[in-house]
Amino acid sequence: MKKNIFLALLMMVIAFGANAQKFRGLDKSPRDIAYFPDHFAHDRKDGEKALVKVSYSRPFLNGREIFGKKEPYGKVWRLGADESTEIKFYEDATFGGKKVKAGTYSMFTIPNEKEWTIILSTDVDYWGAFKYKEANDVLRIVAYVNKVETPIENFSIVFEKGASDRQAKMHIGWDKTTVLIPISF
Repeated sequence: MKKNIFLALLMMVIAFGANAQKFRGLDKSPRDIAYFPDHFAHDRKDGEKALVKVSYSRPFLNGREIFGKKEPYGKVWRLGADESTEIKFYEDATFGGKKVKAGTYSMFTIPNEKEWTIILSTDVDYWGAFKYKEANDVLRIVAYVNKVETPIENFSIVFEKGASDRQAKMHIGWDKTTVLIPISF
């Protein structure tokens, strides 16, 4: 009897070992999600719905000079690292003063020293900006650069409530640069 139990356990260990999955370590630029309302994912009130969600990677500054160096001025950038940043509007919205239909879009930017061109594109599930196609743009807006004293270590996106529950300020920041995009629903 003991021999049968031992053999059964041994077979289970061998089977588990043969089927064990090898998992990769963490990405260098971890994924994150920003919601509006900002507290939505953690402290949602009964019946409350998200109005917008942004999924993005958060590369580290690591002492580098980002804008104008690592990310050259005047060239399309994916807003973060790895897969392009994606924004999902749960209902029609006004993004930076322009109308946009509910749906999911990739976000790109063309950073410059004093302003960024923010782009929403129909190209989703997209790696980087290597094959970016202007023909797939849904809209482009201009966001003005604000310089900050203390460098922002990880690329970051956060929402702040605007004048009402249906207005938001989307802040994008990294290194000593931030931009703000008004959104309303």
